Amino acid sequence: MTTIRRRVARTLALPVAAALVLLAVVVAIEARGYRRAADAAAAVRRALAVQDLVQELQTERGLAAGLLGGNEGFRAELAPARVRVDQLRGEADASALGALAGVRTATDTGTITRADAFAFYTGRITELNRLDTGLAGADDPELRRDARVLEALGDAKEAIAQERAFLNGVFSAGGFRAGEFLQFVTMRSAKDTALSAFARYATGAQQASADYVFGTGAGQVARYFEGVALASGDNRELQVNPQSWWSALTTVLDDLLRLEQHAGSVIEARAGELRDQAARRMGGLGAIVLLGLAGAIYLAVVASRSIARPLRELAERADHLAEQDLPDAVRRVAAGDEDAAPPAIGPPAGATAEVQSLAGALGRVQATAYALATEQAQLRRGTTEALADLGRRHQNLLRRQLALITRLEREETDPGGLANLFELDHLATRMRRNAESLLVLVGASGPRSWSEPVPVEDVIRAAVSEVEEYRRVTLRRVDETRLIGAAATAVAHLLAELVENGLAFSSPEADLEIQGRLIGEQYLIAVVDQGIGMTETDLAEANRRLRGEGDFLAAPARYLGHYVVGRLARDLGAEVVLTPSPVTGVTARVVLPAALTAEPEILMPAVTVEYLPAPALPKQRPPSEADPARTANGLPRRPPRTPRVARLHPVPAPPSADDLGADPEDVRARLDAFRGGVARGAGPH
Repeated sequence: MTTIRRRVARTLALPVAAALVLLAVVVAIEARGYRRAADAAAAVRRALAVQDLVQELQTERGLAAGLLGGNEGFRAELAPARVRVDQLRGEADASALGALAGVRTATDTGTITRADAFAFYTGRITELNRLDTGLAGADDPELRRDARVLEALGDAKEAIAQERAFLNGVFSAGGFRAGEFLQFVTMRSAKDTALSAFARYATGAQQASADYVFGTGAGQVARYFEGVALASGDNRELQVNPQSWWSALTTVLDDLLRLEQHAGSVIEARAGELRDQAARRMGGLGAIVLLGLAGAIYLAVVASRSIARPLRELAERADHLAEQDLPDAVRRVAAGDEDAAPPAIGPPAGATAEVQSLAGALGRVQATAYALATEQAQLRRGTTEALADLGRRHQNLLRRQLALITRLEREETDPGGLANLFELDHLATRMRRNAESLLVLVGASGPRSWSEPVPVEDVIRAAVSEVEEYRRVTLRRVDETRLIGAAATAVAHLLAELVENGLAFSSPEADLEIQGRLIGEQYLIAVVDQGIGMTETDLAEANRRLRGEGDFLAAPARYLGHYVVGRLARDLGAEVVLTPSPVTGVTARVVLPAALTAEPEILMPAVTVEYLPAPALPKQRPPSEADPARTANGLPRRPPRTPRVARLHPVPAPPSADDLGADPEDVRARLDAFRGGVARGAGPH
């Protein structure tokens, strides 16, 4: 049976080899020519930019020579010439012009000689003309010839410009000084040599253009002045107008510059032609390569269609299994449907041996995954049901226990026995909360609720009454509002978990504070502890659990309280976030939505009492010392006709040894009052 590897290898071996060979030929032969042609065009543009700068620098040199020769008429023309040089310095390699500013200053003040200034400018111009364009080594003969024409034309221009500047100074000074005539003859000889080189390499059209430039009226005037200079010698007086000489030869140089630019454009055109030729050759070879690759792709498609299509179909089946079939089957099993296995994966029609083997492996993977997922779902369902049943059993037993404790408290006459029953009542209340937490985790809670709205202060006190170390809890400012009865018990449960967590991670000497603020339509409750605090990573993980993310069955047992709070907050639509406290410890911020608050009632002002931590029960005062503002039980006495406000009373501390010595009837009355307040705050047992 043919395998996928053999089919693909046999189909693609020859086209790939041919494509690699052709690509190597393209890269080796054409890339270098294309690159050289592009470099040549760029080099010509740089050379022309340098020649523009040289032209202006030559003009500045001639004007400076005339000014230093004594002709003040050139001073007005010198400033614009300098401006043009400065504008072109940034467009060419003008690093050699660093000392130009000093020479200009010396020229203006007359502190430099004409010969020194001429030598400076000539040296800088020579350096600029020596910039290598790289055209002399070009592969194309026509390109090399045009490069030599451009170079010879540039040398001729420089020789003529030197002659213009030099004779401008001589004519302005009234004649040659010692040694200057020989210098002039040397310049003229260099000009003739450059023009001879130009004539050797120039085309007929280029030579005709040069002859035309030198045959114009300006050229003839320049030749006349040259003749006058040649007829003179050192120390002979010359009466010649320097301005006429300067103007005539400047016109000749401008015409030569245009001829030079034309020669440069010819080189650019030739370089572009060579570049286009190289590009066409590369394109042709590339087309051949593409045809080869296209043929290989066609053959590969035809040969592998019988392979790719079954594989794609099999992959789609596997994706559908992983994303839909298997999760749906697991959900049905979790809901109690025992016969919910997804359809088996079979091999597609026309599949190769490898695809058939893959389909069989996927089928086995599917069966194993479904078995494991089913087992886990059943185990989870059984665990949840067991936990729910256990929680309900504990809840029922604790309700019966609380009812029994209540009856015993009413029948007990011994103060010590009443105190023990109080502690037992408190422990049973905490145990009941733990049982309710278990029901919350498994989603089977039936929360105790109130039919009427409950003041948020009473809800907070009810939460504090369900923790062990309630004496360490201090209730700070709490803005008045009322929570709907259906949410009061859940909010109290949530706060109790946060308070107990804060107390557990605080030192025994540190208190925990609770504050409540009405912020817009929401209500914020802050539980602030001064404990050991948490790292940023631990805070992030804790807040993730408080948002209801994760599974409590897979988490360590010490985080169950977080999951309880998260489930309660999600059911209430509240937000719980842990943040660092201002000094040390952690602050739990509970934001209750407006839907949990009830419309405020119009209440008469009530007596403000500091509730927490709750003080110990006071001793019974004799009638002569009784406070008229309080009852015999030490509770605030309301004035006549004042509407009674339903508030949960604070949880008092257990009676001290001295308090237990009071009259048993008095103790019974006070404990009955306490029990009634706890019952109203915690809901029905």
